Amino acid sequence: MRTIAWQQLPVSLTELCLETTLRCGQSFRWRKVDDIWHCGLNGRVLSLRQDSAHLYYQSAFPNNAVNLPTPPSSSPDSTNDLSQENDDTEALVHHYLNLQPNLTELYEQWSTADSNFKEKAPRFAGIRILRQDAWESLVGFICSSNNNIVRISQMKSSQMEKLCTHYGPLLGYVGTKPYYDMPPASVLADPKVESHLRQLGFGYRAKYLYQTATMISQKGDQGWLDSLRNPEKPVMGQKIFPAGEMQPGGREGYRVAHEALLTLQGVGPKVADCVCLMGLGWGEAVPVDTHGMFSPRDVLSQIAANQSGLVWQIAQRDYKFGKGKHSSLTKATYDAVGNRFRSLWGKEAGWAHSVLFTADLRVFAERLSNKIELTQVKEEETVIMHETTFNSEAITKKRVKEEPEDDNLQKFASTLARKVTVKRRRKA
Repeated sequence: MRTIAWQQLPVSLTELCLETTLRCGQSFRWRKVDDIWHCGLNGRVLSLRQDSAHLYYQSAFPNNAVNLPTPPSSSPDSTNDLSQENDDTEALVHHYLNLQPNLTELYEQWSTADSNFKEKAPRFAGIRILRQDAWESLVGFICSSNNNIVRISQMKSSQMEKLCTHYGPLLGYVGTKPYYDMPPASVLADPKVESHLRQLGFGYRAKYLYQTATMISQKGDQGWLDSLRNPEKPVMGQKIFPAGEMQPGGREGYRVAHEALLTLQGVGPKVADCVCLMGLGWGEAVPVDTHGMFSPRDVLSQIAANQSGLVWQIAQRDYKFGKGKHSSLTKATYDAVGNRFRSLWGKEAGWAHSVLFTADLRVFAERLSNKIELTQVKEEETVIMHETTFNSEAITKKRVKEEPEDDNLQKFASTLARKVTVKRRRKA
């Protein structure tokens, strides 16, 4: 591999905290080894670390376009083989980590507008919305939708890593660990992909990934997705253009992008908003979980209370949703939740709410004190934005388009509902 020596940028923890930003459910391919984060990104292995005052980055490029057949020897890689003048990693780091906005000023703005944010935000400084590749974001959230697991142990077995290992180009190694780039949609549009993904453990998601990859390839591959992007946050290296006037429901471009994403297989309102926010740069997108709508008498109400979506829980607990006309998550309520947050925080409402979402994740609540600090976590743990849907007709009715469901969870819900029904009949 051709490795560029470590470089540094003056970035404080209040402006960026890698520990939370890379673990709060935005991206699913970062791996932490010995306090250094690694990911195959944009044709290189990008490595990141930080201290209280600086962000450090290093890039390692494959020697050529041909995949390396075997892991490298134990001899160290050569460094500085690639001229820093030709290296665009600094620009990539600025772009990907979205470092341009002054986060301290944004936090102050959101705190002034909302007392709940003001109370919780100081413990969770430095959370940034990444400017990810739209295709990677889409695939990641299709894979993670309706997942009732907060932590994924041993990231090497995760679906995103499997996908890159089997279909993405090999970039190189860190130690003996291989790192791959994301495969393009055209690669996953092969008819053989669906059955292979099922063999790899993707379950029903295999169908959605293949069908969505096929649809996007037919629409023009990456170009179609990028056409939905916020022109104020374009692809790296492209010019910035105005995105239009902010409306209660978001800017017109955001609404167009959201509706376009809903035409894809395996994409419901929440996944569409996740991709709009984290893959297309529409900061006003507020992903709201399309589940957790259970009456107190429902058999699964206690399970739902523990596993349902945090966004809807936050809306109910802190912003008075869940009563009256907004007692269930109809499309009108989904829109009302987003509109409420947009009225508070403006065109970066999704970013502000991601801070509150992170504050409600137990993995952070248990490990962060009331002061700003970096927490040490096990290398194999990561956090995903999770969503659990109980779709038995005996439990709830669909009200808005929902993300695809976990087959085992659906069977469990149906079986449990039948058992409770039998018990009620016996009592009668």
